[in-house]
Amino acid sequence: MIYADYNGSAPLCDDVREYLVKRINEGPYSNQNAIHSLGKKMMFGMEKCRRTLAKHLNCQTHQIIFNSGASEGIAQIFFSLLDERPSEKNIIITSGIEHSAVVQCCQRYQNKGYQIEYINTLDNGVIDLQHYQELIKKFSNQIALITSMAANNETGVIQPYQEIGKIAQENKVPFFCDTTQFIGKTEFNFDQSNIDYAVCSSHKIGALIGAGFIIAKDPTRLKPLILGGGQEKGLRGGTQNYIGIETMAVAMESFYNNKEKLNQVNESRLAFEQKIKEKFPEVAIMGDGAPRLATTTMIAYPGIHGQAVQIELESQNIFVTTSSACSDNKPETSRVLKAMKINDDIGRGVIRISFCLNANQELYDKIEDALTNAYNKLKKIQSY
Repeated sequence: MIYADYNGSAPLCDDVREYLVKRINEGPYSNQNAIHSLGKKMMFGMEKCRRTLAKHLNCQTHQIIFNSGASEGIAQIFFSLLDERPSEKNIIITSGIEHSAVVQCCQRYQNKGYQIEYINTLDNGVIDLQHYQELIKKFSNQIALITSMAANNETGVIQPYQEIGKIAQENKVPFFCDTTQFIGKTEFNFDQSNIDYAVCSSHKIGALIGAGFIIAKDPTRLKPLILGGGQEKGLRGGTQNYIGIETMAVAMESFYNNKEKLNQVNESRLAFEQKIKEKFPEVAIMGDGAPRLATTTMIAYPGIHGQAVQIELESQNIFVTTSSACSDNKPETSRVLKAMKINDDIGRGVIRISFCLNANQELYDKIEDALTNAYNKLKKIQSY
């Protein structure tokens, strides 16, 4: 079996799997907020994880707030920064390529009276910095929040988040960057990012599902979305998912210990794309020529439906998606691709192939063979 949907959810990385076997067998188990010695031991372990994450992501430990994942983090950031009713600052600047968790938060606050302004997206999937600057200049002191992702979950295109953040800082506007597909897929330095708020989900980096965190430059600006017993310094109620948190630290440590593999992963991906394009010149690579994650390819043969390709590959025990996992069941061009001005002939034909540091030329060669067979077979059907 070849599993190529790491952007949807990554399998447990080897180090996490080994850690869990020992952890589950040996314990300990307790409520880390208890004052007895076992609770204190658990709390010490959780705080050690916080230090590990802070070290690799170059932030301060107090800037990390543990939660259940990026969707919760996004909701809390919006809730914290946007009043129930807008004041004179009533503009949210976002892009047309954001994840649905951000899109729906924007829609919620639009219903509360906020105005949404969208940054244009260039044809290669990178947001238009010039248009972004025009929006900043046009709305000036009316802007309540700027939100733009670091890397797109469908195309893998990396956005100019540092430039976006720099301009936001100069205009004293909070900048939330959705880093869900960025952290743990490539190197990230929060201190140098110009980002005010970032998020992470455990299942995107090879850890147990159900944990995550916010990184906040100034955590005092956050308000608790979930009330409870004062955990996370009162910013997120509920007993922390300590085993999930532990696996996040193990997974992050594993990534940074093996980050030198990224260059080889990138070379294997590019070689795969080149071979497919040589065989099928009609094929389109989403974001081709733009900076992309080393681990992600989104590809389409015009006129051949992506779900048909997905079924053909699955019959050969290769698992891919046609867009993001959140919208994989919708047989239409995604809004991300529409923002890139991709027509339906291509947009409905995409499949997304996503790995992590496990990717190598052998895996890509097997996918290349399967995809070649699928395209040749479906081309014949298409011609009738």
